[in-house]
Amino acid sequence: MLIGLKYRKLCRFMRKIKFETGKFYHIYNRGVDKRDVYMDEGDFERFLKSLREFNRLDPIGSLVDLEEKRRLESNSLGIFETVPNKPECSKGIGSLTTSGSERIVDFIAYCLNPNHFHFILRQVVDEGISKFMHKLSLGYTCYFNLKNNRSGSLFQGKFKAVKIDSDEHLLWVTAYVNGNAQIHGLIPDAADYKWCSYPEYLGKRDLDICDKSVILDKFKDTESFKSASEECFRKMKEGKNLQKYILD
Repeated sequence: MLIGLKYRKLCRFMRKIKFETGKFYHIYNRGVDKRDVYMDEGDFERFLKSLREFNRLDPIGSLVDLEEKRRLESNSLGIFETVPNKPECSKGIGSLTTSGSERIVDFIAYCLNPNHFHFILRQVVDEGISKFMHKLSLGYTCYFNLKNNRSGSLFQGKFKAVKIDSDEHLLWVTAYVNGNAQIHGLIPDAADYKWCSYPEYLGKRDLDICDKSVILDKFKDTESFKSASEECFRKMKEGKNLQKYILD
């Protein structure tokens, strides 16, 4: 689900790009054969946890290993539930580590819909996006396949990527990602959708995933950001933009 014919045509030619450190990219993919990749709330939660835990330079092993180590250390697993079975294929991710790690991408926005996801990422270290997406895709696929007694690819080929080349483009695509579930009719109000970053931007929750200042610093306050976002949600299919809401 993209934002119009011109943008869809552009995306066809943008996967074979060299990711530049410090630049922003719209990253997205969907399930193979358009299948759902999140079957219940536990899957959504698992994927959100993966966004945080795999965003590091050091390998961590499987999330199950990481959770077990943290359970032994502190009897606390954070906000998400553990998964009872350990995927055998998780050993391909690397050895376990829980500290001294450096993030490899900055999340600006995200949305998880039942059969696809959208991210806006800024690359922090060289090859950071490719490394992060590899770990994320491998780790979640192993978890999903083990849980559902299946094998093979879960996502539809390589993830898609489009470079964001201006502040206006960044604001436009951020609004699209934050409001994706609302724009496409999955929910009446994106502010109530637990699996996107919009509630974080409105201060309704904080999962410590997004660098919200990149966007919020361009607005006078949260209310002006909210007003601009809601206007953009309504007008997205008409090709409107957020230019008039940006501070000079």
